Amino acid sequence: MTATTLDGKATLATIKDELRERIAALKARGITPGLGTVLVGDDPGSQWYVNAKHKDCAEIGITSIRKDLPATATQAEVEAVIDELNDDENCTGFLIQQPTGLDEVALLSRVKPEKDVDGLHPVNLGKLVLGEEAPLPCTPMGVIELLRRYDVPLNGAEVVVVGRGLTVGRPLGLILTRRSENATAILCHTGTKDLAAHTKNADVIVAAAGVPGLITKDMVKQGAAVLDVGVSRVDGKVAGDIAPDVAEVAGFMSPNPGGVGPMTRALLLTNVVEAAEREAEARGR
Repeated sequence: MTATTLDGKATLATIKDELRERIAALKARGITPGLGTVLVGDDPGSQWYVNAKHKDCAEIGITSIRKDLPATATQAEVEAVIDELNDDENCTGFLIQQPTGLDEVALLSRVKPEKDVDGLHPVNLGKLVLGEEAPLPCTPMGVIELLRRYDVPLNGAEVVVVGRGLTVGRPLGLILTRRSENATAILCHTGTKDLAAHTKNADVIVAAAGVPGLITKDMVKQGAAVLDVGVSRVDGKVAGDIAPDVAEVAGFMSPNPGGVGPMTRALLLTNVVEAAEREAEARGR
């Protein structure tokens, strides 16, 4: 079996086209979506991500508001920038690019929940638990959207999520069990005693543990959908959690890079536009 590629880059391009129409409609109502970013320091990976996000914005008509601070920035200085963006009417939503080297929970908690385009504010995560409407975490929703776009069924599916991090594993487990997805979610991690016993029965595997080659061919059921969200460095190159031989048995497989990564950007843009749409409704426009 040759796995169907879950192409995040192509799907990102499609979503950008869809968002252009929604942005045009918002501008006709007098509202232009605006994305703010807060970047601390000169980490190459963080700079690349922020640059990519602003390039995406320029391509589809979202205003960019970029706040770059030196690595020497203090907690108070970053909090002051967050306060500026909270009060900026041109900023529909914003994010704090991690890592900052500071108290990131305190920084994230300072963001107005309605402007939290990453969907990781404690209030918004709490609303996810309660099943209330709120901005959703971009990477987990990128996984969901990629599966939907390729017609991979989730209703009744057994999904094994490997990784318990705040940005992917934990919120993804909650999202999968919503009635709209209706999947059975099993959350595993690097401390799981017999990981293969769980993954062999899974219809969908999402690997986000950050362990290179963690999921191998013998751990995957024939025809399963396998998504690689792991990010590690091996010999200076990005390495995912999925071993190459998994493609021989998987029905669907996301590349890394080029799979879930672009979808994270797509859902970030979507969150910005949705925040602007909520603002338009609140203003009666």
